[in-house]
Parts: sequence; C-alpha cells; structure tokens
Amino acid sequence: MKGTVNHSLLDRTPVIPVVVLDDPAKAVPLARALVAGGVPVIELTLRTGSALECVRRIAAEVPEILVGAGTIVRPGQAAQAARAGAQFLVSPGSTPDLLAAMTGTGLPHLPGVSTVSEILALLERGYRELKFFPAESLGGTPFLRALHSPLPEARFCPTGGITAATSGSYLALPNVGCVGGSWLTPTSAVAAADWERVTALAAACAALRAT
Repeated sequence: MKGTVNHSLLDRTPVIPVVVLDDPAKAVPLARALVAGGVPVIELTLRTGSALECVRRIAAEVPEILVGAGTIVRPGQAAQAARAGAQFLVSPGSTPDLLAAMTGTGLPHLPGVSTVSEILALLERGYRELKFFPAESLGGTPFLRALHSPLPEARFCPTGGITAATSGSYLALPNVGCVGGSWLTPTSAVAAADWERVTALAAACAALRAT
C-alpha cells in the first residue's frame, strides 16, 4: 500500500468488511455496529449510486472507523472518493492511469493483482501491499503460498470468495496480512437493520487468529 494510515491497513484487523450499500440511512449504524464488534475498518464499494454518500456520512459521523472506497475502476473515482472523505482506496486491478489517479489523491491505496507479472510490475513501482482478487477463483491459498518464496517482500489482502470458514487458512500464510470479506455484513442483516448480528459477526472476526 502506498501512503500511510498510522500503520499498515493490513495489520489493523484480520478481516476488512467489503460492503455494498445502497441506502445511506444505514451507513452510520452499520459502521457503528462494526466498531462495537471490534472491527475499525470498512471498505464501501462504489457499485451503487449512493456509495459516495455512504462514505460521506460514515466519515463525518463515525470517526472511530477507517472508511475506504473500493472497486475503484476508473481514474475519476479516486478523486471523487477522496472528496467524499474516504481514507483509503482499493482497486480490483491496476493500470498506469488508475495508479496515477490513486497516487494523486495522497491517500493510501491497495491496488489489485491477479498474476505474477502484475505483482512484479507493482513491486517495481514500490508497492509492497496488494489486493489479490478474485482470490478463490485464482488458486487461493496454494497460489499465495507458492508466491512467498520468490516474492517475500509482497504482502496481500486476498478478497473474493473467502468465507468465515476459509479465512483462517489465508491468515495462516506468512504473506497475508488480512482478508477482505462480505460475510460480516450479510444482505439479510443489513436489510433488517439487525445491527446486533453484524456486531456479533464482527466480534468473531476481530478475535480471528491464524490457525
């Protein structure tokens, strides 16, 4: 990750909640439920028309949580997210223009990779912390384990298809700092405003340790 947020994003929590939210009214209570469970980070994906407003509300009203914007796929989205109050950026992949736009915001950012060549290209640019996406489809833990010997300087936040049941196997790898997952904020719980359930799921993730 380029930039700093006191310390590495990959070391803040074992699981970064990856959230798709289309109702801004639920943004603040959702963030507070995660904080109550011991998860001080949230990644809001820019997949809905109200995602930036959700970022704004959380940034303004829940200072206890580090709010980031994910699914940055167009250069212009980086500046939009920064203006909304995002404190870090995440992209599923990386292009020169996208990297330049994210760097231009001055925010820490986690670019996505899916191949060894992409990892090497970003290491050449000075990146050491990367998003590995889509993790399960691309070989999961065996792939990441195989990377550690030739590329020990690279650390990853694998995302995509990871569940509560499989997260521990990822976190046990020496080159994985955290994982990204959507199971902390299930659609049914968010729709029902069941914040107690979200807090309980967050608490289970906060206590998660490599096995």
